[in-house]
Amino acid sequence: VAPATPTCEVPSSAMTGTVVELSCKETEGSPPSEYQWYKNGVALLEKTGTGSARAANITYTMNKKSGTLLFNTVTKNDTGEYFCEAFNGIGLSQKCSVKRMQV
Repeated sequence: VAPATPTCEVPSSAMTGTVVELSCKETEGSPPSEYQWYKNGVALLEKTGTGSARAANITYTMNKKSGTLLFNTVTKNDTGEYFCEAFNGIGLSQKCSVKRMQV
């Protein structure tokens, strides 16, 4: 079964230095969907090792299985327009509407 349009939860504003979690979920896809987050239309990288991620100045952890995007300490650089995409290899991937987060 192709995924349904996912529900995205993105806070409209966040305080610098706080922990912020963005979530993305859809329940109709079978097999279960994987999720990809985008910021300003660009796919976010999945944080694999600490070395490469630190070099790329990545301040978040993205979990493709659960759909969460977790910022341990948000900075002004994290301000932007976010959306996520659900895909499971069947049918077209589905995106939620873009939501702006202001830090």
